[in-house]
Amino acid sequence: MPLTPIDIHNKEFSKGFRGYDEDEVNEFLDQIIKDYELILREKKELEQKLNEVDDRLGHFNNIEGTLNKSIIIAQEAAEEVKRNAQKEAKLIIKEAEKNADRIVNDSLSKARKLALEIEDLKKQSKVFRTRFKMLVEAQLDLLGSDDWDHLMEYEVDATEFADKDS
Repeated sequence: MPLTPIDIHNKEFSKGFRGYDEDEVNEFLDQIIKDYELILREKKELEQKLNEVDDRLGHFNNIEGTLNKSIIIAQEAAEEVKRNAQKEAKLIIKEAEKNADRIVNDSLSKARKLALEIEDLKKQSKVFRTRFKMLVEAQLDLLGSDDWDHLMEYEVDATEFADKDS
């Protein structure tokens, strides 16, 4: 058990015949008591400071733990957001590919229909051209026929018609 300043102060020494000078010993003991009290006070202050530092260290350790947990949660949230964004991007791409396929298929279908319509129009155009050619040739044949010449030879006497009407 450590000595206290009171223990030092109350210490009684046995006296011998030719012992130490009592005043000198008392003065030295008084100095030891003062120094020992000073050391004990400093020790107490240091213990208080140590307790305060321990408390603050505990507080900072709690903050550090909380920050570490927050960082981990933030990282997990960021990863989750990233995963969701990737999933959404894949869905968007898949939907875009479906739409592109549908548009291409619709375009091909329309192109086929137009090609069929064009072929049909070409056929109709050939038929029309053939018929028109036949009509024009028939008209030319009619114009080139001798029947026109007979019509020219036939004269109508206008007086004949006038007599008949009266």
